[in-house]
Amino acid sequence: MHTPIHTLSFSRTLLSAAVAGTFALAAVTASADLSSRYVDNDGDMIADMPSDESQWVDPDTLVFAYTPVEDPAVYADVWADFLDHLSEATGKNVQFFPVQSNAAQQEALRAGRLHVAGFNTGGVPVAVNCGGFRPFAMMAAEDGSFGYEMEIITYPDSGIETVADLAGRQLAFTSETSNSGFRAPSALLMSEYGLAAGEDFETAFSGSHDNSILGVVNKDYDAAAIANSVAKRMLSRDVVSADDYNVIYTSETFPTTAYGLANNLNPELAQQIQDAFFSYDWEGSALEAEFANSGEAQFIPITYQENWSVIRTIADSNGVTYDCD
Repeated sequence: MHTPIHTLSFSRTLLSAAVAGTFALAAVTASADLSSRYVDNDGDMIADMPSDESQWVDPDTLVFAYTPVEDPAVYADVWADFLDHLSEATGKNVQFFPVQSNAAQQEALRAGRLHVAGFNTGGVPVAVNCGGFRPFAMMAAEDGSFGYEMEIITYPDSGIETVADLAGRQLAFTSETSNSGFRAPSALLMSEYGLAAGEDFETAFSGSHDNSILGVVNKDYDAAAIANSVAKRMLSRDVVSADDYNVIYTSETFPTTAYGLANNLNPELAQQIQDAFFSYDWEGSALEAEFANSGEAQFIPITYQENWSVIRTIADSNGVTYDCD
């Protein structure tokens, strides 16, 4: 599948060394804030599996949900072959759960209705601390590189050419749990530009990155903070075109969607699920066709403690707490 190249000239701004240094320093002291429902005796910042076997869950049907970006119906087809593979590997029926919002996905995990999932970058700490999510995999390119950038976009002739021009205008976020759709741009705008949401610029919440992108293209929003991996996939499917919007800011690279499972699954089943991710053959699959558009070609192992350090630090800089109980 051909991927259009975004050829617009734009002012590419990276997080300043000072801000990046602050994030790095804070990351040393960032820590887990697990709900009282969970324990972390091994110090890896995620919920341990229950030591009491009677608390293990071994469902006949595994429920899988992918983070709610773009059209859930599209992604049911994209994931179908992988879920067949997961079913073979576990001997379980596997159901795709088309979640409509980040909040719905988080609630399903916490309520025990969701067993395997991909959570968006900013939603991972919420899922870990409030839902017992145990992330273990992430998509990566063939060479093992991974991640995406947060971009701030605007429509042509909006009069917004730099981040400073957002003063007095409207900026769309996705949801308050989103890293690129809220937390990272909020930290950036305040620390580097002194722009406070609701004071120096108006805000709106679109619910998803594709809604934000389409909102800018249709001039419903003056600007939006988005994950460029979503934009690349929309460009590749001709949902939008490269000249529909301008990019005025590009961040450092962040980890992308984390895949993991509920902490209370039977350990044997949990291992089968993890093995299924790493044994999946992408070649010729709908998964390959879709995610090649953002440069991804395999699942690689990750740890929440290491790979989500910068994300936890951005959350800390925004004063995020996890009052799950």
